[in-house]
Amino acid sequence: MLVVDDGSTDASVRIARAYGGPVRCLAEPARGVAAALNRGTEVARGEFLAFLDADDVWLPEKLALQLAALRAQSGLDGVFGHATNFRASRTALRTLPGYYRGSLLIRRQSFEQVGPFVQWRLGEFVDWYARAVDAKLGFLMLPDVVVLRRVHDANTGVRLRGERDEYARVLKAVLDRRRSAPR
Repeated sequence: MLVVDDGSTDASVRIARAYGGPVRCLAEPARGVAAALNRGTEVARGEFLAFLDADDVWLPEKLALQLAALRAQSGLDGVFGHATNFRASRTALRTLPGYYRGSLLIRRQSFEQVGPFVQWRLGEFVDWYARAVDAKLGFLMLPDVVVLRRVHDANTGVRLRGERDEYARVLKAVLDRRRSAPR
């Protein structure tokens, strides 16, 4: 497991390093989510990539379910699963198809075909996923809940709620890219 710390000011690095051998920890300067994700994909070893934000929780069977699906269908590039949003009290809020990076397991080769995450204040995964769709990658959505997504006031989307127009800029960039693509 690889932990990329994006300049946190809490005890994250110390806690990650306390796990020793099974966990490699990279302490990076704060450069944003996309930079941290890209650094992780550069350093990670292995055939598959999966992403987990510090405040979310993978269910124990997540990777096994997704690996089984990827191995069963050779033409499949990535597998998503459902996500249950919850508050710190573990009160479940809502379960939805998890089209976000925390519920994804993807073949490294497929990720590299799409390319790295682009730095946006919000929406780096929206941009990446749109490029993956444009590249005609094949995805499967499992019916299983594979991740618990913590909702709190420090979530980037909540903290930057005044900047949610960034999503519109991401979508405009996607549409502009699609309009300019050769037909």
